[in-house]
Amino acid sequence: MKEYPHIQGPSKAPHLPCIGFYKYDGSNIRIEWSRKKGWHKYGTRHQMIDRSHEVFGTAVDLFHNTVAPKIDPILKSEFRNCESFVAFCEFFGPNSFAGTHIPEDTKVLKFFDINVYKKGILSPKEFVNLFGNLDVSAKVVYVGDFNQTLISNVRENTLETPLNEGVVCKGGSGHNLWMAKIKTQEYLNKLYSRFGKDWEKYAE
Repeated sequence: MKEYPHIQGPSKAPHLPCIGFYKYDGSNIRIEWSRKKGWHKYGTRHQMIDRSHEVFGTAVDLFHNTVAPKIDPILKSEFRNCESFVAFCEFFGPNSFAGTHIPEDTKVLKFFDINVYKKGILSPKEFVNLFGNLDVSAKVVYVGDFNQTLISNVRENTLETPLNEGVVCKGGSGHNLWMAKIKTQEYLNKLYSRFGKDWEKYAE
């Protein structure tokens, strides 16, 4: 099953038009759909899971109960001849932090991307046009050029939408699709406070 690509930090991102999505502080969950089996494969970013997984098992039914009912009609309408998809979601609770989760927390999934067989990951404009109005989708917090002003506004948490971890900016399409993440300074400080000298492993 396709894994989600690595997202670079802001320093190497092109200064081009982009859409900035709210970055949820959780873990990447991927789910594969096929024409014969429906939604049937589940994983984190690097490992396969099922309902028995101690940490992420609840994500399976959470996806079927919250995300799938919202995106299925759109996928079947827009890509009726497609053989497979891989949906990407963020799994988190109110006290999740840097990939760790509290068992007692009520978790949610936010749908933030999808890979379409033989087409690849949708452009940010396509994603927003198709799924942007769904309450299960990642929130758009910025539309404009990727530049130093944006980086500073995210670092200082002065965008119109208050941020927790930061934003993920996406631009282009197809082979020219690019992504970059920016984290707030407050979040970077929390990483340093929690992880000390190892904080940079979690910063980007």
